[in-house]
Amino acid sequence: MNLALKDVRRQLPRFVATAFGLGLLFAIVLAMGGIYRGMVDDAVLLVDRTGADLWLVQRDTRGPFAERSVVAGALEARAAAVPGVAWARAFTTVTIQRELEGKPFRATLVGLAWPEDRGGELPLVAGRALESVHRELVADTSLGLALGQRLPLGDDTYSVVGLTRGLVSASGDGLMFLSNADVLRVESYQPPEAVRLRRGAGLADDAAAPMIAAVAVRVAPGRDVAEVRARLAGWPDVSVSSTDEQRALLLSGVVDKSRRQIGLFRALLVVVSAIVVSLVIFNMTVAKTREIALLKLMGARLSVVVRLIVEQSLLLCGLAYGVAVAVAQLAFDKFPRRVAVEPVDYAAAFALVLAIGLVASAAGVRRALAIPPTAILAG
Repeated sequence: MNLALKDVRRQLPRFVATAFGLGLLFAIVLAMGGIYRGMVDDAVLLVDRTGADLWLVQRDTRGPFAERSVVAGALEARAAAVPGVAWARAFTTVTIQRELEGKPFRATLVGLAWPEDRGGELPLVAGRALESVHRELVADTSLGLALGQRLPLGDDTYSVVGLTRGLVSASGDGLMFLSNADVLRVESYQPPEAVRLRRGAGLADDAAAPMIAAVAVRVAPGRDVAEVRARLAGWPDVSVSSTDEQRALLLSGVVDKSRRQIGLFRALLVVVSAIVVSLVIFNMTVAKTREIALLKLMGARLSVVVRLIVEQSLLLCGLAYGVAVAVAQLAFDKFPRRVAVEPVDYAAAFALVLAIGLVASAAGVRRALAIPPTAILAG
């Protein structure tokens, strides 16, 4: 006969309710880790998608992901002519915030190097890649746009010709892919009234030469990346960094503070969970004072009493873990930010739950061992 299970059946509603509440705490611990992993995935998504080895940015800056970078559009052709370069593509991103159908609409526009890159390598779930250099875009489903929908941007109206899923910026905004030319048109657009006021104030119009954020460079197979980088680094108007350096900048800048804050919250939740389990097991032990005293009076070994407390603690934590996994499977996909929970996260959470159960049972075990057999005679 398993005494732990027999006692749980006796107070099943209370036990299940406690496990459910504790499971919600464990679910939040899982969510915190998944949110951090999702932030990392989102932060480096654009860097990885380009397939570049090197990045040319404005001199003495570390853009285009860490800070603002502005270089001449002609830099793309200059970089492509360097020996050892397989291709060079202009890179431009612009974050916009508009009102669409009476609701706030925020997105990050990403320029595609037309005609070499039309978005054919994007993970499309519907529609097609770009077939025209102007007035077509591919949007992520997180933006809520429908295939074929018309979207006004600047002084043009764009058609949604393709949909992707899971492509967002480091800040969580859905991505929209247009040709570089269209991104620059949207970025430089000024309402006619603003242009009239500038001219009336004697201010010159913006320069006609296109300006981009950076140039992504892919080194040809078999060529030394360091050699190509040294050639590009000799140019006085640019700084050169590798893709790994851009990833490091994103993770140490955009994500690092969030990582530390999420880590602190997770630690606090783990402590709170351990305290909750300890209090629950302690109170359950106190409630069984007469039963434990009777066991001792009948000559039961202390190991039987200890096993009763430890098994109940582990059972409570195991049931709570099941609740946490169920919540993760049902709810995490509906979070506004990506929650990326991997199998290793579930395994780590299970090990943590077992550790909490063992540590938390110590309070109950200590109380149980202190109960004298004569307590059954106290009435």
